[in-house]
Amino acid sequence: MKLFVSMKSLLFPVLICFTLASCATDEFGNKRELTDAEKGVMIGAALGALAGLTTKDKKKKSVLYGIVGGLSGGAIGLYMDNQKQDFEKQLQDQIAAGEITIQKLPADVLMVTMTAQTAFDIDSTRIKAGFKPSMDKISKIVKKYGKTHLTVIGHTDSTGSNAYNQSLSEKRAKSVHDYLRLQGIIPQRLTYTGMGEEKPRADNATKAGRTLNRRVEIVIDPIRETDG
Repeated sequence: MKLFVSMKSLLFPVLICFTLASCATDEFGNKRELTDAEKGVMIGAALGALAGLTTKDKKKKSVLYGIVGGLSGGAIGLYMDNQKQDFEKQLQDQIAAGEITIQKLPADVLMVTMTAQTAFDIDSTRIKAGFKPSMDKISKIVKKYGKTHLTVIGHTDSTGSNAYNQSLSEKRAKSVHDYLRLQGIIPQRLTYTGMGEEKPRADNATKAGRTLNRRVEIVIDPIRETDG
């Protein structure tokens, strides 16, 4: 019950910050600010992404608390800030190229977002060989910071049927989830889900919008003493 209240209290501040702080890219890969319309639809996308804790997930986090213990007070912010700095240092080339974004959200939650075209071939659920070095870096960092829970979330654009997109998003999220497990991340720390095309963060009517919508996110939530 404590976990449920904690996550609910995080949700809306996280949404507001994530929406206002994010930026998009145009069809040539240049950074641009999100339009007001894009910011609006991102609220719905983030709701689905961050409110997806099921009873099973809550039980898993409770078990995880017993395995790794929890963080408290100012130690939480420092722990997550150090993790963010490690991501930025190890993935600076990918971040500069717009392939990966690292964001610190309120309540010390981190979000790592990977563009689908960088991580996967079209219609494929297998991580590209060329992206595996980046995945290895991500794995090494999240393994180092073991007092966290990771939720891997897949998203697609609206091209294709709803059923196909839902399946594709789930399988891509599972691919990232499974890769992390193979790198030694314990299963109690991992959850995955697919949102299909239901949570766009930009307009699917444009090529740039569809590119922005195709992504895999890793939401990294610190395990707090109250989670036990």
